[in-house]
Amino acid sequence: MADIQTIKICGIKTEDLLDAAIDAGADMVGFVHFLRSPRHVTIEQLGNLISAARGRVESCVLLVNPDNSCVAEVAALGPDWIQLHGPESPARVSAIRHLAGVEIMKALPIGSAEDVAQIALFNDVADRVLVDAKPPKGADRPGGLGHVFDWSLLAGIDPNIPLMLSGGLTADNVAEAIKTVRPSFGIDVSSGVESAPGVKQKHMMEAFVRAARAAM
Repeated sequence: MADIQTIKICGIKTEDLLDAAIDAGADMVGFVHFLRSPRHVTIEQLGNLISAARGRVESCVLLVNPDNSCVAEVAALGPDWIQLHGPESPARVSAIRHLAGVEIMKALPIGSAEDVAQIALFNDVADRVLVDAKPPKGADRPGGLGHVFDWSLLAGIDPNIPLMLSGGLTADNVAEAIKTVRPSFGIDVSSGVESAPGVKQKHMMEAFVRAARAAM
């Protein structure tokens, strides 16, 4: 068994799906504010979703290389977390963390040992590090593509780093992922609980959470 505390379902777009994610047993839900994503929600929708989540489940807003104006606008809505899923440098992550005043999760694309080495650079400037599969060349967005990376690349990672595992997780492979990686913070799913890009399914969320909890 792995000592994992957080199951995050990312890419929630409606209050009905928020309710379904909570009912399924999610500990955290993610809302994507990035126009090129099929899971994008507007600032107005973000505000409504964050309010609906408050006190029921932790909320996390995914941003990609945001400017200060965007960070301030999102932070004012009161999410528990902001997830940075772009090419933000450690210095930029630190600046956003200071500006936002909320906990920061930094996503890093993993495809090689060199990518894994980047994790240590962000451990001191982000509250959590999320590892995701490196997108293929030409991809129009940095995540949510359903790709799995080689989990063995994380074999030597410092167990004290609060790591969240993402990248192509589904109800069928999440138990193996947890057993192999033993991420210290939790796991994140998006496309693995969808019937099509951006189309979440309640029964898939329920199956994913069941499989993850059984492996913890």
